[in-house]
Formats: sequence, C-alpha cells, structure tokens
Amino acid sequence: MALRAFFLLVIMISLLVGCSSEQTTVTSNVYHNLTAHYNGYYYAREKIMEVEQTIQQSLDDDHNQILRLYPKLDTTLAKTYQKDTEEAIKMASLSIQRHPNSKWVDDNYIMVGLARMYDCDFVNAVQTFKYVNTKSKDINTRHQGLLNLIRAFTENEEYEKAEEAFRFLEKEPLNKPNAKKLYLEKAYYYQVLNDYDNMVRNLTLADSLLSKQDQRGRIYFIIGQVYQKLGFGSEAYNYYRKSIATNPAYEIDFYARLNMAQVARLDDIRDIKVVRKQFEKMLTDAKNQEFRDKIYFELAKFELKQGNLSEAINNYTYAAHAGTNKRIQGSAYLQLGQIHFDSLKKYSIAKNYYDSAVSALPPDFENLDNIKKRQEVLGDFAKYTETIAWQDSLLLMASMDSTILRTQLDSVIASRKRIEEAGKKKKRRSQGGGTSNQSNPFFLEDSNTTADWYFGNPSAVGAGQSEFSRIWGTIPLEDNWRRSNKSSVIADELKQVANVEASEDVAETAESEKSSDEVGKIFAQLPLTESDKSKALAKIEDAYFNLGDLYYFKLNEKINAENSYTSLLDRFSNSEFEPEVLYKLYLINTELENDKAQNYYDRLIDNHPNSSFAKLLLNPDYLKETSVAAEKQKEIYKEAYKNFENGQSQDAQEKLNQAFALGETSFSPQLELLKILITGKTEDITRYQAELETFLEKNPDGPLNTYAKSLLTTSKALKEKFEKSRNIRYVNDLEGAHYFVISHLQLSKMSDLLSTTLDGFIRKERKANTLKTSTLILNEKYILTMVGEFPDPLSAVEFLDKFNNQTLADNTLSSYKFNIFVITKENSDILYRTKALDEYLTFFDRNYKVKNQ
Repeated sequence: MALRAFFLLVIMISLLVGCSSEQTTVTSNVYHNLTAHYNGYYYAREKIMEVEQTIQQSLDDDHNQILRLYPKLDTTLAKTYQKDTEEAIKMASLSIQRHPNSKWVDDNYIMVGLARMYDCDFVNAVQTFKYVNTKSKDINTRHQGLLNLIRAFTENEEYEKAEEAFRFLEKEPLNKPNAKKLYLEKAYYYQVLNDYDNMVRNLTLADSLLSKQDQRGRIYFIIGQVYQKLGFGSEAYNYYRKSIATNPAYEIDFYARLNMAQVARLDDIRDIKVVRKQFEKMLTDAKNQEFRDKIYFELAKFELKQGNLSEAINNYTYAAHAGTNKRIQGSAYLQLGQIHFDSLKKYSIAKNYYDSAVSALPPDFENLDNIKKRQEVLGDFAKYTETIAWQDSLLLMASMDSTILRTQLDSVIASRKRIEEAGKKKKRRSQGGGTSNQSNPFFLEDSNTTADWYFGNPSAVGAGQSEFSRIWGTIPLEDNWRRSNKSSVIADELKQVANVEASEDVAETAESEKSSDEVGKIFAQLPLTESDKSKALAKIEDAYFNLGDLYYFKLNEKINAENSYTSLLDRFSNSEFEPEVLYKLYLINTELENDKAQNYYDRLIDNHPNSSFAKLLLNPDYLKETSVAAEKQKEIYKEAYKNFENGQSQDAQEKLNQAFALGETSFSPQLELLKILITGKTEDITRYQAELETFLEKNPDGPLNTYAKSLLTTSKALKEKFEKSRNIRYVNDLEGAHYFVISHLQLSKMSDLLSTTLDGFIRKERKANTLKTSTLILNEKYILTMVGEFPDPLSAVEFLDKFNNQTLADNTLSSYKFNIFVITKENSDILYRTKALDEYLTFFDRNYKVKNQ
C-alpha cells in the first residue's frame, strides 16, 4: 500500500509540474491544448455563434428586392448582444494568457477579432485579424484572419483595403472552407457596391462548396434574383428550382415559385397555360392566404407581359384589395395608373389611381418624387378635361327643354343608383370573395354611363376616396369605424333590425329628396343668360389653352399639344390666345419637321403682325436671343401674377422660384420686379424701397426703369405722408444731453437682470458714479431701461460701444432679444408720446455712428 501511494504521489507531482505554462513537454502540451480548447476557445465560440444567430435573425427580408447575403452590422443592434461579445473576449483572452503555448492561441485571437467586429469596433477588429495573419504559424489560420479582415473592411466601408486583401488571397493556396468563404466574402463586397455581375460570379463559384449549414436554399434564391435582375431568365429559373429542391424556409420557397413563373420560357400557348395553372394553384393553397396580394400582383405582371390589359387590370385591382401590405397595394395602384396613362390614355382615371398610389406607398419607395410629379400633372389634366366636359354638358342641357331635361336627369340618377345597389348586393353575396368590379369605383367606366356625361365620370368617385383618406387616414373597413367603443353600438343595431320596414320607407323618401336635390343643383348651374354662356365658353377656352401647355411643356407630347391648340382655334376663331397658340403650333411643327409650320407662320404674320409673337418670328436676332426658357418663364409669370392679384403671395413666390431656376434670360427683369412687388406686400417698406433702388441700379436703361422709379417715388411719398400723419418728426439736432437706452419685450422679464448688469458695468467703467438707471414702460409690448444723463452724443455712444463689447464678451444677455441706442431728451419725449420705436431705431441707425452695432 505504501508503495502504491508513493507512485500516485509521483504521478501527481509530474502532472503539476507539466501544467506550468512554460513547459513544452508532451504532458504539458496535451494539458494546455485540451484546456485551451475546451475551457477557453469552446465557450468563446459558443458565445460568438449565439451572436451570429442574433444578427441573422435581425434580417428584415424584402423578397421583392435582392436579399442581403449578410446582415448589416450596426451599433444599435450591437448593444443587444454586447454582454455576449464581452464574455467571448474574456474567455478567449484568459485562454491566451494561461495557455500561451497551446495550438489554440490563434483560434482564440480569431474569436476576439470576431467579437470586436460584431461590436462594430472595426479598428481593433482589424488590428486583431492582422496580428493573426502575421503571427500564426498555421497557413489556414492566417487565411482565416485575412478572410475576416475582408468582412471588417467591407463593413467599415474601406473598400480599397478589402479588395487589396482578397486580391492577395486569390493567389494563395486555400483549403475548401477558406475558398468557399472567400467567394462569399467577395460576393458580399460586390453586393454592397451594387456590382451584381461580379456578385453572381462569385456566388456560382461557391455553389459546389456549399453545405446544408450554409443555407443553400437562401443563397440559390439570391443567385436566381441576381440573374433575373441581369436579364438571364433561364439561369434564374434553374437556381430558383435548385432553391426549392433544398426544402428552404417557407417564404423562400413561396417567392422562388412565384419568381419562377416570371422568368419561365413561354415558347407556345401550352407554356402560358402551365404558368397560369401554377398561379391558380398558389391562390387556392391555404398556406398562401397572407400572400394572395403578392400572387395577384405577379399574375397581373405576367398578363401584362402577354399583352392582356383587361386581365392585368383585374389582377392588379385584386392585389390592391387582397391584403394589408401597403407597398404591394401602392405598387398595384401605381401600375394601374401607368396602364391608364400610357396605354389607355384615360388620364382622369389614371389620376385616381395615382392619388391612391401616393397615399399608400411608403416614403422610401423608389422614385416616389417622380411619381408625385406625375400625380400633380394628372391633377391639372383632370381639372382641364373635366372643365371642358362639364361646361359643354351644361351648355347642351341649357339648350334643352326643361321638362325633357329633368326627365333625363332623373333617369340617369336612377340608373346610377341601380348600378350601386347591384354592386352592393353582389358584394354581400360574395361573402369576402374576389373584388367586384361594380363595387370598385375605378370600373364605373364600363357601366352604361359614359365618360362624356358628368355622372359617368369615375374621377369624382376617386377624388372622394382621396379626400376621405386625407381627412380620416387609413382605417380598417368595418362598421362604426368612427367609434372608439364599438361594443356600445350592438344594442342600437338590434333596435334598428326591429324597425327595418319603417327605416326602408324613410330611406325611400330620403333617396327621392336626394335625387331632387341633385337635379336642383344642376339646374342652378345652367348657363341660361348670354353672360353665363360667355363665361362657360371662356372656361372652355382657358381649359383648352392650359391643356395644350400641359401637353407641350410638362408631358412633352407634341401631337396631343397640337390637337388641343387646334381645337381651341377651331372653336374660338377670335380667341385672345390665337397669336400665342399660332406661335406654339409653328414651334411644334418645326420641331416635328412638318410642312404645316409654314402655314402657321403665315397666319401669325398676316393676321397678327403687331403681336410680340409675330415680331419674334420676324426678328432673327431676337429669335436667337430668346430661348425656350424665356417662353416658359412667361408662362409661369402669368400664373404667378394671377396669384399675386388674388392675394396668394406665397404661391406667387413659389412659381417665381421655378422661373428663376430656368436661368437668366431677357425676361428676368420682369420676374425680379414682380418679386419686389410681393416684397412690398409681405415685408416692411424699408426693404421694399431698398430692393427697388437695387433694381434701378441693375437696370438703368431697361424698359421697366420708369415704372420702377414711379413705384419708388410713390413709396417714399407714402411713407413720408404716413410719418407726418403720426406726427413723427424726430429732431435732427443731436447736440446736448443724451440717454443710453435698452428696449426689450415685457414678456422677456429681463428688467432685473438688466439693472444688475448695468449697475455692475457702471461701477466698473465710471468710478465717479454720476449716472442713474431708470425703467419706463413704453407701451403694452416694450419696456425702456434708461441710463443718463451723458453730456454729449460722443460720451453716450462711447458708453454704448463699451457695453455692447461686454455683452458680446461675457454672453450675459445672449439668450435675450433687445435693442440698444442713444437718444436726446427732446427725441425721448417724442418717442414716449408717439410710441414710434421702430421709426426711431431707423433714425438712430441713420444719424449715429456706432462701432459694433
């Protein structure tokens, strides 16, 4: 027994000696390698894997866009797993310190670098990976350090350094795991730079090296997306199919099948039928219930691609109503708007769809600003076209017998109500099925009413929808939507059911009264007198002119512009717009290289020889100097001047800004003078006069010089008259005793602070203190704090300069607003009597020389 105990003691001593970090014996190496691996590296690696899982779960995938290969690292997310990264660094660092000779030292440094990178501490992460690359004896570990260095550089937007690192690794002999990681890191690098060609090249190179742990289904789906974006439908189709074969996550599987239908080859009618059956299968699958809007949207794109406009419109409409995804809903409305705008040329209906699209699309939607611009153009377009249609309808109705007209109106209104009731019944029967076209206001153009008749125009319904959304926002489609406590309504509803018959009688009476009221409103608008008919025709004339300008300048549709202009000339032979319209028709046909240009040229010269547009054609030099920009400025100026006359100064200023943005032209002085007139309405008279003087200096010989001088003279006379009427005549004799004054708002409550500050300043500057401080309430708004008396203006101004310097230096009064000035006793009496503080401040600035004022 004693011998056995002796041997055990010897073994234990040998093990303890072998555990020393300085030993390099076989026993020591085994011990340190095992301990460094399973006590340090293992737990650090576990924490890093947990962090990577958290980062992966942070992905918010939008399958309509190319998915990110890796999630974006950010400091906000890093705070959620900071304890895990700190623990990983702690375990790896302890392992390095206690087992410096183990073979796991470099691997622990990799863990430290990863933890720092995931913490967004990119500077230290880069240093750690560089250390591994320079110090490690194992080539594969050095390669791991460089691969992680590429990721750190990419995340920190140091793209040149990232490229330098992977260019070096491309020349190195890499094992399979490192080769795979290199391809993936390069693909991510190119994705961040939106270089999809190089991205997909590297992903396809990584394909054969991927394992189940690499989420092959997701990577194949991304490859398919990139190929689809680059226009390689066949390759995209193959990778979508490979993605489905890996049994990926449900959303990946769903969108892969959906995208396969988009890129499938359609060599004959049988292929098209197969794709349609695939869409039908997805729509009937209960698992796809929440994706029905997306399926309808993609089906609409497919039908549009085949040229089936009616099917595309139907499916886009279903997409807009089948779900709650605002992006898909807005995109569906946008596509409907584009179809009606570009293909069907039904601008009023297109305007409704654009209104709905803009209200539904998220703020980050691509090209949203351009979409809003087209919406605004369509708003003007609908206004002009509806003005022409409605005024023509009124003129036609005014020429009819009143009895016949009332009968026809009653018939039209009754027909519209029958259509509405049929739509309601169909909707009730559908029990939540597909969207009824009759209940959809955008499909009313297919009813037996016509677009030419006002009540058959669907834009009125769309405008109502937009106005409702503007006021109430987006709300669920449910009963009693305005009530916060809907349960309180149940009892009321039960009572209503008991009185259905009585309610129906009341409803019929109300409907009859409503119909009569609508007819009455129409009769009230009929142009029965010659004056009213002239006004209606003037509205039509203006609408045709504005419609032509919209086509020409905003939509750049010269043919449609020509049609609008010629319609105006055909209907209104003596139109005041004729010279300008003939000139624009000449320009349009010259641009189109059409022989009709000479005809319009001759008509303009022969019929309107003294017009500015005829002179523009006859004077070659003026024609060269006058650019299209100047003509556009004139059009904008007309609108701005109308706004100015109507008191809409802000709208007028915004239009002038648009005109100025076109550049300096011969018409710019006219714009500048209108801007000065707006200043005269919105700003003080001093600034108005200053801008007029600047204008005269800039344009001494211009045609507007005389008019500008008259404005300035009138303004000065008016100001002088106004000052006289208020008895404001400050005395110009500045000799004698003066006061130093600070004027400030009563609401600022700074009187006590001012008194303290002034007392301290006076004691510091005037040891023989002969000055007194007093406070005087000027009016309900201002208080005057006065210091005096000073024997002459020089000493008073000197005191003001020194006080001003102190306040600028110590910031004691920096948070307050006040004015400082000096004033004679006589002028102070005038100031107190007239309360004309602003006028005295102007007088002070003009007559006293102050250094730092």
